[in-house]
Amino acid sequence: MHALLSPTNDYVFKRIFAEAPELLVALINDLRPDLPDMTSVDVLNPNIKPTELTGKYIILDVLARDADGHCYNVEVQVRRYGAWHKRGLFYLARTLGGQLTAGEDYQELRASVGLHLLDFDLFTATDSQRQQALWRFEMRDELQPQVSLGNIPQMNLVELNKADRLVLPPGPLRAWITFFKHWQEELTMATVAHEPVQQAMNRIRQLSADEEARRLAFVRERALNDEVSFLNEAKREGREEGREEVARNLIAMSLLTDEQIATAAGLTEAAVKALRGAAG
Repeated sequence: MHALLSPTNDYVFKRIFAEAPELLVALINDLRPDLPDMTSVDVLNPNIKPTELTGKYIILDVLARDADGHCYNVEVQVRRYGAWHKRGLFYLARTLGGQLTAGEDYQELRASVGLHLLDFDLFTATDSQRQQALWRFEMRDELQPQVSLGNIPQMNLVELNKADRLVLPPGPLRAWITFFKHWQEELTMATVAHEPVQQAMNRIRQLSADEEARRLAFVRERALNDEVSFLNEAKREGREEGREEVARNLIAMSLLTDEQIATAAGLTEAAVKALRGAAG
């Protein structure tokens, strides 16, 4: 029996929810329990292009529109990168701006909603931030946040690790958190009664038994790991170049020995000697 694929692999995530719109409806409704439930959605990007599995900085999201015309960008992210929030805002603005054609009434504008499941801790600066796992960002005044321009657009974030640690009250949202964090634990998942989550588990089992799905999930995971390695290597090269620049400046001052410069710049003495020789 194959090990179960992870629902936080964005290829697997998209296969689960883009191919089963009824599960996507349940997930969106459960992540937004204070808003009216919707009954159906049209998935706008159901297919996965081969280039998306290996392309750098590509996130496999699910774009959908409900019967009232509201648009949703739903995605899972396992790695934090510098501009993730700007990308989310860009997608919201693009879906918002693409709703109307020339001459249409602005009253027809519908919500553009981002739903981001984050498999990492994002807000950790204060105790209150560490005690909050669910976030919603809307257009509100800075000094009087009760004054709002409405929830168009709207970005919702769920920090999965935090939500799991904080143990949310029993209910559909907690069931989904359990699914995304404990899908491999058979005994734990057997205690989850929420029917959509059980259906999602069945989808996981089906995909995990499909050799091609397993291969593509591995391709996607390898591409993401390669991307992380590439970024880390670039950072290391940047730090190395920075250390060499410090050493060159100290060499030019002609005040320190090679040993002292090596200690100050974080380089080996041989590297400093090579830089001194190159400087001529």
